[in-house]
Amino acid sequence: CLLTYFVLLFYLCFIGSTVRTFTPFYFLVEPMDTLSVRGAFIILNCSAYCEPSPKIEWKKDGTFLNLVSDDRRQLLPDGSLLINSVVHSKHNKPDEGYYQCVATVESLGTIVSRTAKLTVAGESCN
Repeated sequence: CLLTYFVLLFYLCFIGSTVRTFTPFYFLVEPMDTLSVRGAFIILNCSAYCEPSPKIEWKKDGTFLNLVSDDRRQLLPDGSLLINSVVHSKHNKPDEGYYQCVATVESLGTIVSRTAKLTVAGESCN
């Protein structure tokens, strides 16, 4: 009876348990606050490490950007965000705001970068 108990205990502790390993998942580069001028192009840098490679997305002011239908903004191969020809006028400031890089690995989860502020300097009277 004692032997049966030890066999059952061995099974529960070693055979019946799942061995979990640590998978590194972290940002190599996070976006930084950036000052730009109207009409310039900027790059908000972001790169994340994991095996398998993470899916990178971007948020602006807390909302995910739809980069598929955006002809001025694009996701670069390393995960950085390129903004062509920054738009900024008195009543239209679609690029100025707070950006975050979001990296996701399906089997692990999601990490969110620091918040980076994009400020557009210069005249805004147009």
